[in-house]
Amino acid sequence: MKTNEFKSNKEKKKDVVSKRLIGIDQPFDYQKVVAVTGTEYVQNLQHDGVALVLYEKLKKNLPGFYLSEDKCVWMRAGVINFRLCDYDYDCYNCPFDQAMISAMGEKIAPDQEERQAYWLRHVKEKYKIAARPCIHFLSGRIESPEECPGNYKCDHCNVHELLDKETQVGTSERSVYKNVSGYRMVEDYYYHFGHSWVNIEDDGRIKVGVDDFSSKVLGAADAINLPPKGVFLKQGEIGCVLTRNDKKAPIQSPVSGTVCAVNDKVLKQPAVAHDDPYHHGWLFMLDPANIKPDLEGLYSGKECFQWMEKESQNLYELMGPRYEQLAATGGEPIDDIYGHFPEISWDRLVKTLFRTAEKH
Repeated sequence: MKTNEFKSNKEKKKDVVSKRLIGIDQPFDYQKVVAVTGTEYVQNLQHDGVALVLYEKLKKNLPGFYLSEDKCVWMRAGVINFRLCDYDYDCYNCPFDQAMISAMGEKIAPDQEERQAYWLRHVKEKYKIAARPCIHFLSGRIESPEECPGNYKCDHCNVHELLDKETQVGTSERSVYKNVSGYRMVEDYYYHFGHSWVNIEDDGRIKVGVDDFSSKVLGAADAINLPPKGVFLKQGEIGCVLTRNDKKAPIQSPVSGTVCAVNDKVLKQPAVAHDDPYHHGWLFMLDPANIKPDLEGLYSGKECFQWMEKESQNLYELMGPRYEQLAATGGEPIDDIYGHFPEISWDRLVKTLFRTAEKH
């Protein structure tokens, strides 16, 4: 056998890096690269590193490909010839990204700012807000308007101002759970109608998570795609994506701000967000942009509980007459409703209760 067949992986890696064999506009040594990174990303390339068809032609005919923004961050960085992202730019959970960093090293990896831009662009292009309801209509406090006419500028809304004066309440000194229609709520948290919560930390930063309702409805996620640190999120934009069996549930960011931390525990063990959504299962933290007007568009005090009662009714209506009767008798909701009743459309649950959807 040839002596170079006995080279270690470390030596093969050194060859690839030193000779710059992987490039967006140059061929590479197919066997050496495959030995380091595996065969998956070269499936659309010939052994000389040239794409089987022109990229412009390929993107028009590749199933599931809709925009050039699907390029992998490593392709965008000019490190590999061709690969499309199949992980929603969730680089943390992407095995290919981890393999490339291991093979090529951190220095050659795409930088954080590039990853932030690609993630934000991708979620905007793949997901959409399905409804923009008035928060007070959802809680049952008013009968109209059903849709928010003011783009959630609640601090400029006359109706909101009148209602707010009626129900201003203080917050407790420590977190207290309250059971509302079988769903746990923390009394001194704020809630977004898309079922995320907000807690203002002592240092002024904003901690964000999903509520117990979303955990019971969707069940435990297989993966959670969190925004990279440094990304600026606007209130009402997609802030994260829950995934279960390849089905996606985009979750809106409840307030505007720059992501300053993400919960590594949830990235490694997504079930924590289901089991303990209000504490250990928090998702990310924000440095708020202008928190006071954002809080006007969230539920607080008694209206939180009114809203949750209405949402529980909406869920039972989706599930059918048998479950509406269960609600009338005060029956407790089961955990993992979708898992027990998969005949309920995932897309319908997400669109109706979380007010988001995938673009098709």
